[in-house]
Amino acid sequence: MLLNLARVVVWEWLNEHGRWRPYSAAVCHHIENVLKGDARGTVVLGQVDGQLSPYVIDLQSMHQFRQDTGTMRPVQRNFYEPSSAPGKGVVWEWENDNGSWTPYDMEICVTIQNAYEKQHPWLDLTSLGFCYLIDFNSMCQTNRQSQRKRRLRRRMDLAYPLIMGSIPKSQSWPVGASSGQPCSCQQCILVNSTRAASNAILASQRRKLYGGTAGNLGATGTLAVVRQSNTFAGTSLWSPTSASSGPNNINISMGGGQAKAEQVQLPLSTANFPCSPVMPSLSSTHGHHALIINGQNNLNRPGTQRISMGTARGAIPPGVPALPVKNLTGSGPVHPALAGMTGILMCAAGLPVCLTRAPKPILHPPPINKSDMKPVPGINGMRRKTKKKHLRRGKNPEDVVRRYTEKIKVAPDEDCTICMERLVMSSGYEGVLQHKGIKPELVGKLGKCGHMYHLLCLVAMYNNGNKDGSLQCPTCKTIYGEKTGTQPPGKMEYHVIPHCLPGYPDSKTIRIVYDIPAGIQTNEHPNPGKKFSARGFPRHCYLPDNEKGRKVLKLLIMAWDRRLIFTIGTSSTTGESDTVVWNEIHHKTEFGSNLTGHGYPDPNYLDNVLTELSAQGVGEDNLKD
Repeated sequence: MLLNLARVVVWEWLNEHGRWRPYSAAVCHHIENVLKGDARGTVVLGQVDGQLSPYVIDLQSMHQFRQDTGTMRPVQRNFYEPSSAPGKGVVWEWENDNGSWTPYDMEICVTIQNAYEKQHPWLDLTSLGFCYLIDFNSMCQTNRQSQRKRRLRRRMDLAYPLIMGSIPKSQSWPVGASSGQPCSCQQCILVNSTRAASNAILASQRRKLYGGTAGNLGATGTLAVVRQSNTFAGTSLWSPTSASSGPNNINISMGGGQAKAEQVQLPLSTANFPCSPVMPSLSSTHGHHALIINGQNNLNRPGTQRISMGTARGAIPPGVPALPVKNLTGSGPVHPALAGMTGILMCAAGLPVCLTRAPKPILHPPPINKSDMKPVPGINGMRRKTKKKHLRRGKNPEDVVRRYTEKIKVAPDEDCTICMERLVMSSGYEGVLQHKGIKPELVGKLGKCGHMYHLLCLVAMYNNGNKDGSLQCPTCKTIYGEKTGTQPPGKMEYHVIPHCLPGYPDSKTIRIVYDIPAGIQTNEHPNPGKKFSARGFPRHCYLPDNEKGRKVLKLLIMAWDRRLIFTIGTSSTTGESDTVVWNEIHHKTEFGSNLTGHGYPDPNYLDNVLTELSAQGVGEDNLKD
């Protein structure tokens, strides 16, 4: 007997730090609505949240797919009690370094709300793996190690979707069903255009495969069960799988989740025909009702009121081509968007296809004793530390511009690419910027590259930059002088570890550790006086310990000293502003794999990073013999 229970559904995605982050309640309602009519199709998140417009969720592989970059992240569907925080629409948030509010992970939010409702004066989050103390009287969060305090708040929002019953049915597209007003985006147009063809093929195949055989049992009291294999945004053929459990039981392979394939047993009395929807059973032995997954009771998990749904992908039938997810990250030979669209079109043609699970990236080497960390040969020391450096402002802008240019008596009739006025005319900064000795009509030519600009425009460009005594041609990026950046204070460590990188079996590894704390922006940064965050530090990076790897390290140390490795800006991955970001010098942060494109093997990386360093004015000619 199946027991109907009310539960709140929360969809979550896995971030780069290994934390499951909840989607908003509005997004979860949208996913659930799509799931009801299309249990293994695609959810277009931009239909409900404009900030998520690049993202879709593939319900078959349980991954979030970013269409413009090909990045894929696992998603999961979790259940909570209706009386918990998501069921009431309660959201707990902490104040980040930017002064904006960040919601806690849902499990932590539920725990905080439980303590709040019980009128506890404080809550220790150590049991959940966080060294924070929550004080409800002062509404602040304290780091037990650093003693840093942050404000927290409780606000009301839309309640998360509520469902009844056991684990929901795993359904395919119902033939002729409509999920509402169609979207006009290209993704939905393509999905909807293949849906009719897919459903027609499915109906035809069902008639051929199962006509006249529905309900027939085998000699042992078991019956054949079919599993529908769906792909990125389409539906493929039904492929029969046999079940041979004991009498009066059926072994059914469940699809659509993230764990390994598992078998869920159902009493024979619950199945009436081969294509009946399949649902895991609720054990009711001795009057105790619990959700059983992998032989464990997950319904009454103490402390969190959380039910993990470990629904698993069914085994891929023999002969079904697979699109490996590792090729959908942008690092493989298959373009991510092309691979996804290929899956749709193959399904429309009646060809079965499955997305394979992505292996986890190996970000760090095995544990290393401190005694095993050795200095890098040929490089003095193992650490560089930068403080708030005083930029070289002794030279006034006119002197810097004159040092690197020569005056042109007869200007050519072409545009100044800084102000976009003709060089034969006065600078566009006339009346806006005035400097003694530099008239608005004067034109100069840069010494190395020969590009010409109004001298007043070059002064304006210099004033708008770092004012460090260097000048960079805006056309060809040639650097005059020693360029420095705006990297915040921090430290850089480097040493050799006794492990090999993929592609370098005969070399040990150079590990670089960058650590920059959060702080306050100065006049050289985008928003002086405002806090900036520093996410993901310390950051670990890797180079092969060979001649070229050590050359790259020497140049990276030079770039660090010139404050060129990092800057403060907007993160391209999270969209967060006023945070520490990489500054156009790529690093390898994945130690034992290359699933994200930031690992090894990559035979061109060392040459590429040397080119990037040279573009910042840190070339091999700077190295002393």
